[in-house]
Amino acid sequence: MIGITLTADQISNAPIEVRRWIEREVIAGLRLAPQTPASSPPRSAHPAICSEDEMAAIFGRLRGMPVALSALFEFRQPGIAFGNPPVKSFRLMDILHNSKLQSIEQVMTGLDAINATLAELRGDPGVRFCDLDNEGHCFLAPETQASVAKLWHDVVVRQEPPANARREPLLRSAG
Repeated sequence: MIGITLTADQISNAPIEVRRWIEREVIAGLRLAPQTPASSPPRSAHPAICSEDEMAAIFGRLRGMPVALSALFEFRQPGIAFGNPPVKSFRLMDILHNSKLQSIEQVMTGLDAINATLAELRGDPGVRFCDLDNEGHCFLAPETQASVAKLWHDVVVRQEPPANARREPLLRSAG
């Protein structure tokens, strides 16, 4: 076995085919995706459609989890639409790079927290905010992506917390 160490700059500047090969090797090596044929669709029939109100509630519950919020807000980007019914596709490696998280494990932790929060909100353990394929892609419903983009705009651009975000009670000092 031979090991090679590459810097982030070396990987970023490598040809696209090399970057995709590295991505597949990392995903396979970490066993983050099921080992099925490369053309397989996502595991679930279709990720859930989340409204703006649901996204605000998810944001409220995840406010203390920067890893989850970093992953969540990467879905503000348009993504690549395909399929029927359509889904938006995002590369896990792009989420890792753009979110400034430290590892794929952190991205997965964030996605798991988002999925678990949606399942808890809806009272349905089978509902999924997003799903993954075996090549390191994350999929979500276009309507959900639009809801995330709106949430990001409200929270970051306008700097206004969403109306439905859970707020902790303020503590007042006696005196």
